[in-house]
Amino acid sequence: MAKLYFKYGAMGSSKTAQALITKYNYEENDLQVWLIKPSADVRDGQQILRSRIGLEAEVEVIPPSMDVWERFRDTRLGRCDVIIVDECQFLTEQQIDQLRAIVNENNIPVMCFGLRTDFQTRLFPGSRRLMEIADTIQEIKTICDCGAKATVNARIDSQGHIITQGEQVVLGGNDSYIAMCHKCYIRGIREHKVIRLHGQH
Repeated sequence: MAKLYFKYGAMGSSKTAQALITKYNYEENDLQVWLIKPSADVRDGQQILRSRIGLEAEVEVIPPSMDVWERFRDTRLGRCDVIIVDECQFLTEQQIDQLRAIVNENNIPVMCFGLRTDFQTRLFPGSRRLMEIADTIQEIKTICDCGAKATVNARIDSQGHIITQGEQVVLGGNDSYIAMCHKCYIRGIREHKVIRLHGQH
């Protein structure tokens, strides 16, 4: 039986690289992959999915208004062995339910890669729904600069301080966010510490 998978990790845990490697592994076995990402993620352009280590592939962009089940039925039915979703936290709850329906009704596995929580340690709507209905939930681990497991996606301002207020979705990479353990995150806020982002000297 096919399953709905949620593979989550903090920023910098190579989620996109794992999604692209998974795509490659399926295709190497002559299986057809539908690679999709939400339209909220346009950092690498509309039709490109690119990892920090340089892997990339063409991807179909899913706007919030799109019915994923209808899109699958109209364009992929009979021509798809697996669905791989990157940045799944930006999908709507309804779209997660539509992916669940594809698993149930078509016996096609859906593998969702993304963040669990935002910069305020709150669940994204798409991630919350996946936590509720996914068959398999797996953490992709990464580490804080202190060596502990990172669980928080800290948003950093131009002065190097942790931001605790603002819009839930502000796109950025190593220039705006850093993965931290919760202890370092709280200490950074309390002590108003300057956080050095990766890639900065």
